[in-house]
Amino acid sequence: MKLEEQIMQIILHSGNAKSYAVEAIQAAKENQQEEAKELINQANQELIEAHHVQTSLIQGEVRGEKIEISLLLIHAQDHLMNSITFKDLAIEFVDVYAKVNQS
Repeated sequence: MKLEEQIMQIILHSGNAKSYAVEAIQAAKENQQEEAKELINQANQELIEAHHVQTSLIQGEVRGEKIEISLLLIHAQDHLMNSITFKDLAIEFVDVYAKVNQS
C-alpha cells in the first residue's frame, strides 16, 4: 500500500471512531446505554485499525524505510490523537449519563 493510502486509512478510521464516539454520547443522552456501549466498542475497533496502519509506518521507519513527513501525515496523526481523546471523553459522558438517567 502506498504511503498516501496508508495516511488516508488513518484519517478514515480515526474519523469513523470519532463519529461513533459522538453517536455514543447521543445514545447515552437518550438513555440508550447498551447502544452507547456498542458504539464505544465500534469506536475502539476503528481506532485499532488506525493503530495497525500507524504501527506499520513506524515499523517501516525502524527498518530504515524513510517516510516523507508531509502536512497530510501530520494531519492524520493529529486526527488520530484527537479521536482517541474524544473516545476517552465519550466513555466518561456515557458513564455520567448512565448515573443521571438512573436518578
